[in-house]
Amino acid sequence: MQIVTYMIKADELNIHTHDVGSSRLGFMQDDWIVDAVFAQQWLIQEKQEVFPHLLPTDLLTLLERGKNEFLILESVVKKMAPFNVSKCKVEGEGIALEPDELLLLPPLPMPVSFRDFYGFEQHVKTCREKRGLSMVPEWYELPVFYFSNHRAMVGMDHKIKKPDYTSCLDFELEVACVIGKRGKNIAVEDARDHIAGLMILNDWSARDIQRKEMAVGLGPSKGKDFATSMGPYFVPLSSLEDRRKGDHWNLKMVARINGKQVSKGNLRDLTWTFSEMVAHASQDCELVPGEVFGSGTVGTGCLLELGPEVHRYLEPGDMIELEVERLGVLCNRISRN
Repeated sequence: MQIVTYMIKADELNIHTHDVGSSRLGFMQDDWIVDAVFAQQWLIQEKQEVFPHLLPTDLLTLLERGKNEFLILESVVKKMAPFNVSKCKVEGEGIALEPDELLLLPPLPMPVSFRDFYGFEQHVKTCREKRGLSMVPEWYELPVFYFSNHRAMVGMDHKIKKPDYTSCLDFELEVACVIGKRGKNIAVEDARDHIAGLMILNDWSARDIQRKEMAVGLGPSKGKDFATSMGPYFVPLSSLEDRRKGDHWNLKMVARINGKQVSKGNLRDLTWTFSEMVAHASQDCELVPGEVFGSGTVGTGCLLELGPEVHRYLEPGDMIELEVERLGVLCNRISRN
């Protein structure tokens, strides 16, 4: 099940001021985006299906209502599967639209919060080696993270403005987990039950600014807060169970710049698991549905790690595609404004 947040395309849409209130919850079926609530209403009217209540029109409310709400959505998706959704209508309006008619927003246009972790050992080691540094022993003691700007999320095909203050714009190939259950002081063995699902994440980075911030001993902040891409889909953990082994998921990860592959990895290589991240973050701190945790960059998953011999830092016109098995392909182009 691939869940999306969408809105009808509008001319000259500003990605930083899109009207989240007009967005809708949908799911993918046969290359169509199906409105979740309209599909449920069609099943009620045309097939006399019975549901305890109507689904919400946004993912955050779905998360806040809990696992039973996902079961209702899963039921709608399964019941719609035999039908040609392009022919289904509610009050004369189609319940499905083609992707080119829509704008895919981040699955959570404004998460409750956004923590980004540093979970892949290969990435940490390589980046430190490039700066002439040995591996910091404290990294093995706890899964560290920083808070970033939860109001700067962008989605599929949105343009990313290169900040005026950087000459070293970079991408980061990551996967994010989304909290789906409230909890505090969560044990590692219970943590997976608090994770609702996964999605692709691109933690855009101004490396020259980040370098200065980290030299001071605080940050990153302005090196990271201008944009973070998420999507195109949110995939519940239940849909990925066949790829799970313990607290790891076998999902291939690839990054391409202007059509050329520059990075590859696998989510199963996470050194610090999402469960360990959740347990650590919840120590004397309550987690709530709608919070997003980034995995950190997979090994080879950024230009800082790859070096200029693989590709220069990003410039306006560059197209970056992040692909993760079962989670889709997240595309963004760099722009001047």
